[in-house]
Amino acid sequence: MTRPLLFAAALLAGGCATQAPPPLAAARPGVLAACEDLARFAHPKTVIASAARVPAGTLNVAGRPVGEHCLVSGRMAERTSAVDGQSYAIGFQMRLPAQWNGRFFHQGNGGLDGFVQPAVGLVGGGGELSHALAQGFAVLSSDAGHSVRQLPMFGRDPQARLDYGYQAVGTLTPMAKALVAAAYGRAPDRSYFGGCSNGGRHAMVAASRYAADYDGFLAGNPGFQLPKAALAQLAGAKLLLPVATTNDLGSAFTPAERQFVAGRIVARCDTLDGAADGAVGDVAACQRTFNLQADVPTCTGERNGQCLSAAQKTMLDKVFAGATDSKGQRLYAPFPWDPGLAGADWAGWKFVSSVTNRDPVAVAYVFQTPPADDSAAAEPKAFALGFDLDRGTALINATSGPYTESSMQFMTPPGDTDLAAMRARGGKLVVYHGSADGVFSASDTTAWIERVGQRHADAPAFARLFVVPGMNHCRGGPATDQFDLLSPLVKWVEQGQAPDAVVAQARGAGNAVPNPEVPAAWAPNRTRPLCAWPKVARYKGSGDIERAENFACQ
Repeated sequence: MTRPLLFAAALLAGGCATQAPPPLAAARPGVLAACEDLARFAHPKTVIASAARVPAGTLNVAGRPVGEHCLVSGRMAERTSAVDGQSYAIGFQMRLPAQWNGRFFHQGNGGLDGFVQPAVGLVGGGGELSHALAQGFAVLSSDAGHSVRQLPMFGRDPQARLDYGYQAVGTLTPMAKALVAAAYGRAPDRSYFGGCSNGGRHAMVAASRYAADYDGFLAGNPGFQLPKAALAQLAGAKLLLPVATTNDLGSAFTPAERQFVAGRIVARCDTLDGAADGAVGDVAACQRTFNLQADVPTCTGERNGQCLSAAQKTMLDKVFAGATDSKGQRLYAPFPWDPGLAGADWAGWKFVSSVTNRDPVAVAYVFQTPPADDSAAAEPKAFALGFDLDRGTALINATSGPYTESSMQFMTPPGDTDLAAMRARGGKLVVYHGSADGVFSASDTTAWIERVGQRHADAPAFARLFVVPGMNHCRGGPATDQFDLLSPLVKWVEQGQAPDAVVAQARGAGNAVPNPEVPAAWAPNRTRPLCAWPKVARYKGSGDIERAENFACQ
C-alpha cells in the first residue's frame, strides 16, 4: 500500500504529462420501440429464447422496484466439444428499460461464472444504492460460455476456458449492441463494462482487449491475477492446518480472536486519519504502524480470545506477507492488516473457499495445465492440502496440446498495465477495492495502479483507484460500503469531470439491506468520502465525525 511519487504528483497536480483526449460526446436518451418483436431478432450464431415486457415493480433490487423494461434471453455460439463431448453455449439475458439513457452496460459476473445473473448492473457496495438498469442503461449479463451443471469441469474444454477468460465478451458485445439498436432504433451512444470480483477482472481485461468497444470500465475488487490468488488460497490453507485445533480451518483463528486482533488494529491505527472514530481510514499508514508481534499479546497459557499463540502469530505473519513456495518464491501479493479481518466474508474465503468447491477445483480444472483428474472434484480439501506449491507457478503458466493459452494468458489483462488503446480513444477506468478483501489483495491492486503510473505519465487522467477501508470482498466488513461509482465514471467519460472523491455510506440498522458488521458505535448511516488513490479521507478537525463533509481527501 505504498504511494508512488510520480503517480501522486500527477494526481495532486491535476495535470498530465501529455494532453488527454477530450471527453466523448454525451449519450442521448431514447424510448423502447420494440420488445416482443425482439424474439425474431437475427444475429449470427444467436438464438433468442424469449422476449417479454416486465411491468414496473415486478422486479425489485435491494427492496426498490425497478421500472418497466424488456427482458430478452438467449444463447450464442452453440457447439459440441471435441474434448469432453459436452454441449456448450454462451447463455445471456438483456434487460432494456422503457426509458433508455442511450447507454449499454455489460455486466461482468463473479466466481467461475456459469450462471446468468439478473441483468441489472450492480455498481458497487453492498447496499445496491443504485444499479445500471435503474439509471436507464440497457444491461447484458451472461454465463461466460458454460452452465452451472458444467462447473468446474468446463475447464477441461480449451474453448470454454478461453470463453470464460475473455472470448465470450468479444462474442457477446456486437450482438448486444445490435440488439440494443433493434430495440431502440439506434445503437448505444456510449458503452460501459462493470463488475466486481471476477466481474472486476472481466472489466480490467476488457479495458485491455476490447478498448475499441467500450468507453468506460468499472472494476470492483478485481481478481485480475485470479490464478495467482487461487494458489495463495491453497497456500493459506496449508499454513492454517497445523494451527487448527479441529477439522475446521477457522479454529486456527477463531471469531473471538479475529475480533480481538481487529480491535488491536483499530487501537493502533484509528487516529492516523485525524479522527477517533473506531475505524482505520488511512490503511497505508496503518501498515507502517501496526505490528502483530508487538501489538497483540502472546498467550502464556491456553488461548482465550484475548491473545494469540506464538504459532498463530507466525502463521498469520506468513499469510499476510503473501504466499510463497518452499523456496521463498512469491506466489501472490501480501495483504494489508485491516480490522475487516473480523468479517464473516473474510473468514469464508480463508477458511472455507480455500478447501471446498471453489479455489481447489478452480486450480485443478481451469487454471492448471493440463487439468487434474476426477479426484480433485471428489476431494477438494485433499487436493488443496496436498497441492505442490513448488509447481504452482509453472502449472498456471503452462500450455499443452489443445490448451494453447495458459491461465495467466487467458485470465489476465494482456500487457498488465498497457492502457494506451483505451486512453487514445478517450476511455476511462475506475477501480475500487475493499482493503479487507480476503481473497484478492488490495495491495496487489495498489501495486498495479502504481505500475500504471510508471508506464503512463498521465495515468490519473484516465485510470483511478478508490480503496474502501474495512470492506471485505465487494461488500461487508466494518465499512461504508454503499456507493455508486458508475455515475462518476459516466461524468468522467462524457463530461470530462474526473472523480476525486465519492460519498460512501454505512448500512447499519434500519438500512434497506443492513450490514451486521457495522459497529454499534457508528451512526447507522455514517458517510465517508472514498478518495482517489493515493489520497486519504482525513478529518478536518471539527464537525460531526459521522458525516463525509467533515473529511477532506488529502
